[in-house]
Amino acid sequence: MKPSRLIKNSDVMKDSYVMVDGLHTVAEAIKLAVGNDVSMLLVNKRHEHDEYGMVLMSDIARKVLAKDKSPERVNVYEIMIKPVLSVHADMDIRYTARLFERFGINKAPVIEAGKILGVVTYHDIVLKGMMPHL
Repeated sequence: MKPSRLIKNSDVMKDSYVMVDGLHTVAEAIKLAVGNDVSMLLVNKRHEHDEYGMVLMSDIARKVLAKDKSPERVNVYEIMIKPVLSVHADMDIRYTARLFERFGINKAPVIEAGKILGVVTYHDIVLKGMMPHL
């Protein structure tokens, strides 16, 4: 079933997210994630020509916990995904879903004018984007 109107990422995204610095330790990042009830942290740019990064709890499990490294001694920049694949705020959610499928991801920051506005996930696309049409 095709939506009858254009539904954009900005229509379905969550506008709350947690930003960390790449120099934070993984222990600090975990505390922020738990305190804000999120499973993903965005990593801020170091300068205007840099790119955003992302750390998932699964990255911490695979790259720190599974390798028996100390979260207090590993910095976020050592395990983050960078550059992170982002989507435009005005992109149709159908294209976002296709992009997610093509690259094997399920969430991405929503960017406008080089700034993060929020985060969109498959969950947001399905529940917020498709529910009005069912």
